[in-house]
Amino acid sequence: MDVINLRSDTQTLPTAEMLAAIQTADLGDDTYGEDPTVRRLEAMAAAMLGKEAAMLCISGNMANLACLMAHGGPGDEAVLDPDSHIFYYEVGGLASVAGMMPMPVQSRDGKLYPDDVRAAVRGRNLHYPIPRVLCLENTHNRSGGRVTPLDLHNALCDTAHDLGLTVHLDGARIFNAAIAAGVPASAFAEKADSLMFCLSKGLSCPLGSIALGSKEFIAKADRARKRLGGGMRQAGIIAACGIVALETMIERLADDHANARVLAEGINTVPGLSVDMDTVETNMVYVDHSATGLSTTEVLARMKAAGVLASGRPPRHFRLVTHRHYGADDVREAVERIRKALAQ
Repeated sequence: MDVINLRSDTQTLPTAEMLAAIQTADLGDDTYGEDPTVRRLEAMAAAMLGKEAAMLCISGNMANLACLMAHGGPGDEAVLDPDSHIFYYEVGGLASVAGMMPMPVQSRDGKLYPDDVRAAVRGRNLHYPIPRVLCLENTHNRSGGRVTPLDLHNALCDTAHDLGLTVHLDGARIFNAAIAAGVPASAFAEKADSLMFCLSKGLSCPLGSIALGSKEFIAKADRARKRLGGGMRQAGIIAACGIVALETMIERLADDHANARVLAEGINTVPGLSVDMDTVETNMVYVDHSATGLSTTEVLARMKAAGVLASGRPPRHFRLVTHRHYGADDVREAVERIRKALAQ
């Protein structure tokens, strides 16, 4: 039985075109700025997102952290959602490495709101950290891949700038957000001072993320990346895949969104499981399993035995993420396997 792996879109494998591009990539030493394939990818990404400069990083975690280190320093304050990826999943690097103080502002349905941000930013006072940066996330992982609409995103950026803060956008899946919103990704980048996006999720590259901003900002982030151990040599073998991804893989993300709807509708026919269809905006499906009476661990184990892999969001949910390796027929098959697994 073939396993249907819907743990994450990070499970995607490089395309044949990407593997061929690796073999023929022009290479140099990226630490010296001499890898032509890296330079080409960075220029392509900057032009696509409407920014002056870009920087290839090994991971989204590294790209986020390098950007935050460029925005502020030890004791400075970062305003962010406690359900954001930066706060929840990045091993406390904001505090333990960048030395910054998080100021949590709770999102609603994966969205922050200007009035809540304004209320959280205190005036300058000797006793307080200095607020430096507002962190946004689009799409928002823990809400189920939901999209912050462009008008709200712009209002948040304007609010931050009015308060004297810069804005960093964790756009790991920014192309998913752009397709769902019906706007170019550059529209979300326009008012953000920095952002990053991942090559290694729905775009199907084996690794890599891109940080973007002004030339001055990326120069600061480059030093931060080096401090994090992110100086690379012949990184064109990574960048070659990224070029293929930006040329060929963005528009097809709409297929993943459509398949997520098929998957969610099917899950809602399985006794004991439920999906709030309003949350299925992109390629993620968050499933409430509480009516099964089973723990998240038990549900995942039964699904794995039936040949479906998911990721847990205990105590009540598991997550399924559609990607290029599985079409509509595959996700329907996944639903039937889950149905049988939970009927045992």
